Parts: sequence; structure tokens; C-alpha cells
Amino acid sequence: MAVDVTGREKVLALGEIMCRLSVGGGVRLADAASFDAHYGGAEANVAISLANFGHDAAFATKVPENPLGDAVVRHLRRNGVDASQVLRGGARLGTYYLEIGAANRGSVAVYDRAGSSFATMASCEWDVDELLSDVGLFHVTGICPALSASWRALTLELVRAAAERGIPVSYDVNFRGKLWTWDECMDAFRDVLPHVTYLAASWGDVQSALGLARTPWSEGAMVAAYDALVAAHPGVRAIYCTRRVAHSSSSNDLTGYLYTADGTGAAGSLARSRTWHVEPIVDRVGGGDAFAGGVLHGLLAEMAPADAIEFAAAASVLKHSVAGDANRFTAAEVTDFMASGADVKR
Repeated sequence: MAVDVTGREKVLALGEIMCRLSVGGGVRLADAASFDAHYGGAEANVAISLANFGHDAAFATKVPENPLGDAVVRHLRRNGVDASQVLRGGARLGTYYLEIGAANRGSVAVYDRAGSSFATMASCEWDVDELLSDVGLFHVTGICPALSASWRALTLELVRAAAERGIPVSYDVNFRGKLWTWDECMDAFRDVLPHVTYLAASWGDVQSALGLARTPWSEGAMVAAYDALVAAHPGVRAIYCTRRVAHSSSSNDLTGYLYTADGTGAAGSLARSRTWHVEPIVDRVGGGDAFAGGVLHGLLAEMAPADAIEFAAAASVLKHSVAGDANRFTAAEVTDFMASGADVKR
């Protein structure tokens, strides 16, 4: 399944990157005497995955002109990501503290990101023509418009600019309840949806955005929601999500779904990965981003949908086995892991 992706146009991801300070091993945040430091953010994690998979990946953000900002740039470059569109300035780098769950106790995140260099941008500080030059795919998530009223407008501005230039737009709804309300998230989702080509969204996200009745999980409900979305927005060519069954903080089942359509508004088709049993989980953070990176790799490499979703699910499973936000595996390693069948739910 190895695919040569050299020479393809670059993928540009845009978003906030933060410093993560985490404790594990059964330690509570309130009792922590030391922290493990990692750098990550949903969009940056996707860029790193795609760079590891052989793509020309770039990341746009803004970080302070201090050693923490330097560390972000080094983190991106160390992982093969073009950091030439990382702006410098502003007051601070956003931070969050993570208490990693264990057994039946879930993880807890405490955010300290208000006033960050990225979040306080009031208008576009990039030259848009330069930013989008040679870009073959633009990736952004719903975290950006959640950060401020300015970023809600900026996200839509940049998504429109990409679409007007014929650049496919990848959007992940990625609702964060600590940043805004569900209704605000759905309003922003509806704004960008006419410009989106590849979409990460659950059946519930789509039902809410279209004003459909919320129904319990089933593959039939998922397909019906996705059919309705592409009928209303035929520019959407792929929709993807995972279904996770959590037995405990360190034992999950994970299945990936990829719906593809032909761009005419006609009903599409659904591909489903095998179900993986993931245990023990070293670090769940970034698992969804690794999945998104895997799907986008499959789409860019023109894999059959069944192959793309198997690759994406396996990439996500592998991410659960390493500490930090980012996927650390190459496409060859993901492919070898898929062939091993390790930890597949029987």
C-alpha cells in the first residue's frame, strides 16, 4: 500500500499550538511536583502526521518572540514541517495542563490560553497570496473560530480565500466545550461548510448543522446524515469520523468511517475499518488528529476508500502508544502495523 507522494503540492495547516504540561503515573495535578512538556495543537498534529507520511507539510501560527516560541519552531522543524509561515510576536504561548487518566478515571485538562499570541490576532497578519502559494490542501479546525470573534471571522476569510483559489479545504468540527457553546460551534460550521471539500464530523455534528432530529448511533443514521449533507453541499467529497467505545481510560475500541461522494450531490458510500482494541493506552491526546492525518494522506495519495480508512484507523491506534500530542510513525510503519493485525478486536 506504500504510495509515492513526493513532488505533490504542499498541505498547509493553520491553528494555535500550545505547550502541554502533563502528569501521569497516577499523579493528580494538584499534587504534581514536576511536569512533562510537549508542544501540540490539533492542526499542528495533522501537519506533523502528513510530514511523517511523506507530504510537503507547512504550518501557520503565531508564537511569542521568546524561548518558548523558539521551541515551537524547533518542534515543527524537527518533525519535518515547514515553519516559514510561523509569525513571531504577541504576549505569550498558550498552555494547558493535563492529568492523564488511568483505570476508570478520565483525563483532566486545565487550559491557560487566554491572551496568547495566536488567540489575540485581530486581523490577518499574513499576505494571503503568499500564504496560499503552492498550497494543494488547506486544513483548519473548529478550534480556530472558537478562540475569539476575530478568529471566527478570520477562519471564514481564510477558508473562502482558499476555496476561491481552487484549493480544497479540509475542516474538522472539533468542538471544544471549554471554548464556546454548541450553538456557536454549529453556526461557525454552517458558515464554512459551503467552502469545504473534506470534512471531519460525526453524524451528530451533521444532524445538528442541518437541523435534523438527533438520533442514537447507527451506521444507517450516519449514512442518512451524510447523504443529506452532500445533497445540500455537493462540494463536500469526503466525511470521516471514528466511533470509540471506552471500557476504561486505558482500554478502548476504535473504528474508523469514511464516506465518499462524487461531487454531484448524489448519495455516497461508506467504508468502515476493522475495529481495533487499544490497550494499554499510553496517551490518547492527538489520537483524533492522527486519524485525520491518516485520512487526508489516503485521500491525497488517491487510495481506495477502504484502504484509506484502514490506514487512518491504524495510524490513530499507533498514536495511542506514544507520549505527546503528535504521531511519530511513518507510512511504512503504519502499513506494517496494519499487516500485523496486532490488537484487533475479534
